Amino acid sequence: MLLVGVGPDDSQEDMDYAVRKIVNIRIFSDAEGKMNLSIKDISGEILSISQFTLHADTKRVIGQPLSRLLRQRWLVIFMMPSILPCSRRLPTRTGIFGADMQVELINDGPVTIILDTKNR
Repeated sequence: MLLVGVGPDDSQEDMDYAVRKIVNIRIFSDAEGKMNLSIKDISGEILSISQFTLHADTKRVIGQPLSRLLRQRWLVIFMMPSILPCSRRLPTRTGIFGADMQVELINDGPVTIILDTKNR
């Protein structure tokens, strides 16, 4: 499962980098129990959920300015398709931006990875 937070400063180059990392990072165990396989190696699937709150400004009591949220909404709507050309390589499902969704995650294993395209 990907919780995707597209920030106001993210570019197409950032999206391309993220896709390459997501598809090729070796985080799944091989026959010897070593993290040596990528999601494409195991014929895995991706569930990508838009999570703009990853960029929330928690310093404000009331919340973020509407203009910033709208800009992030625009980025998610127009850039999410570009972050997931993974779907051409792997089965991919997405959530709906702003929808009241209930998604269940069973975090199986010791690994949760944060991929920040600004910190390569």
